[in-house]
Amino acid sequence: MNQNVQAFWDSMKNKKVALLGVGVSNRPLIEMFLRAGARVTACDMNKDNKNDGLSKELAAMGVTVKFGPDYIRGLEGMDVIFRTPGLMSTHPALLEYQKKGIPVTSEMEVFFDLCPAKIIAVTGSDGKTTTTTLISLFLRQAGKKVFLGGNIGTPLLPLAGEMSENDYAVVELSSFQLMSMRKSPQIAVVTNLTPNHLDKHTDMAEYINAKKNIFLHQNAFSRTVLNADNETTASFAPLVRGDLYFFSRRHAVEAGAYVEKGQLFMKEKNGTVTPICAQSDIRLPGEHNVENYLTAITAVWGLVSAEDIAAVAKEFGGVEHRMEFVRELEGVKYYNDSIATSPTRVINGTLSYYTQKIIVIAGGSDKDIPFDELGDALCRKVKTLILLGATTEKIRQSVILSEYYPLDDPDIICVNSMEEAVQKAKEAAAAGDIVSLCPACASFDMYKNFESRGQHYKDIVAAL
Repeated sequence: MNQNVQAFWDSMKNKKVALLGVGVSNRPLIEMFLRAGARVTACDMNKDNKNDGLSKELAAMGVTVKFGPDYIRGLEGMDVIFRTPGLMSTHPALLEYQKKGIPVTSEMEVFFDLCPAKIIAVTGSDGKTTTTTLISLFLRQAGKKVFLGGNIGTPLLPLAGEMSENDYAVVELSSFQLMSMRKSPQIAVVTNLTPNHLDKHTDMAEYINAKKNIFLHQNAFSRTVLNADNETTASFAPLVRGDLYFFSRRHAVEAGAYVEKGQLFMKEKNGTVTPICAQSDIRLPGEHNVENYLTAITAVWGLVSAEDIAAVAKEFGGVEHRMEFVRELEGVKYYNDSIATSPTRVINGTLSYYTQKIIVIAGGSDKDIPFDELGDALCRKVKTLILLGATTEKIRQSVILSEYYPLDDPDIICVNSMEEAVQKAKEAAAAGDIVSLCPACASFDMYKNFESRGQHYKDIVAAL
């Protein structure tokens, strides 16, 4: 094990450690801290966890369990508190603990401090997961040892001891993770920025400032990759300290990847232009995925070859819940795009791909994002719109108030469950139609996360 990583775990012996949130990110951490000899308290706001045997399982391991609405209170005796990514670093209780001298950190912050591998990190409003996955696939195709994780689902701190300076950690980072970060990766990537998570962030400025942390702490020997087609990300250029690269789907760039006449190119700082692959070689459908490729290519150029990239483009069929083909029934094709948790993801993703009008299932929890542009796109690209969840009325209003809305086109159907939504879609569809779940919203009003929503949808479609 790397000496710095070992020293960290040695320093945790007999320390009182509280982990806020017993989810994907923190469950493996609990076991690591226990092995290090720490005295662990597991805290979670979901009091229902008491009913699924989790509290008994943790208690049997020697963990103090604190579940329920007051899970974040009464931690004054802790030596360190680890917050889950979904808990804002600006939470008043956490700020109070810090005033009392109790360190509040996160798994990702500590990982960045200890990681011996080279870190490539990706953030943005849309396209993060696919771009992060592509970067990891390019590197693996080139024979590199890669650790993929972060907001994509896998905690990396427990794996830091297995890493060496020759390895690569490819990390997806959310605005919540970045808010408190004071260290940036060697290669930082911002896919795009549009309004998102405004239900938790104070305003759009706070959201944008959180994203900036991915590159603000870089040194002069780092690389930053920005979207030339996105006004917000392009405006970051004067703040970059290291090598700045752009990518663009619309025009050639001074340095970075771009597409021209159906061909992807990479232009280096010295002006050398290398053809990568034809746009038609990319198995992933949609213009937004061409953009994801351009982003990933710019991030890894110099570490992998054009041949490695082309090989992945011809083989990689996509990430689950991202325009995922589910099945064809009676001539109707069903797709799962549960990852589309924002209006821009729906507009630039699913709706941009199909030339015909499709049947869409949308709606979910409210992130205080405006739906005006979505309403216009739904009018132009959707024949039947099926709405469920907390944002049903907001999305319906965005459609009927759109200048593109002729009466009853699209047909709008409001339902109360995913089962009802799929059944209504089946009734509305005829041979040759496309049905897609693309919610434009988060899932938390009805589901634990977008994965569980997508899986439920797929299960229902499979049972038709």
